[in-house]
Amino acid sequence: KNKTLPQLCELRLEMGNRLGLRDKNVFKPLWIVDFPLLEWDEETQRFYAMHHPFTAPMDEDIPLLDTDPAKVRAKAYDIILNGCELGGGSIRIHDPELQTKMFEALGFTEEKAKEQFGHLITAFSYGAPPHGGLAYGLDRLCMLLAGLDSIRDVIAFPKTSSGADPMTGAPGEVSRRQLKEANISINM
Repeated sequence: KNKTLPQLCELRLEMGNRLGLRDKNVFKPLWIVDFPLLEWDEETQRFYAMHHPFTAPMDEDIPLLDTDPAKVRAKAYDIILNGCELGGGSIRIHDPELQTKMFEALGFTEEKAKEQFGHLITAFSYGAPPHGGLAYGLDRLCMLLAGLDSIRDVIAFPKTSSGADPMTGAPGEVSRRQLKEANISINM
């Protein structure tokens, strides 16, 4: 399912273009909500966070973390315009007990959770307000408003498909001085 959905999306967009069903002068925004919180990976036989391990579950789904984690929905959202994702975000976990429960659902041992995220759990124990965010792609909005098909046409400093920057020549060599400043050593 997860491998075919992106392909079906591309097919839907292509057929919409071929059949003249997509008008670049008509703007249809859409909020996507009720994402799954977790996804199961057959290869590793464990759950992974769909968004990130700090995304809060829907309040009414919290008991499912113990009984049926696959059914837990996330407090996550995407803003879509004409089939193109403009941005996404989530409400974050701010309760230390819930964050600990989330790490358990993701297969973290108590020791591993403390090692990697003990500072976060400790900070939450002092009290943290509910918080969240939205990462918005202004460049994608500009692309759609201009009726263009490629985001590269509106980005000030676009990269090539290989990730190279034609303007600066990046990626490039790093000097020993820069490596030392960053406290990086290369052993071959």
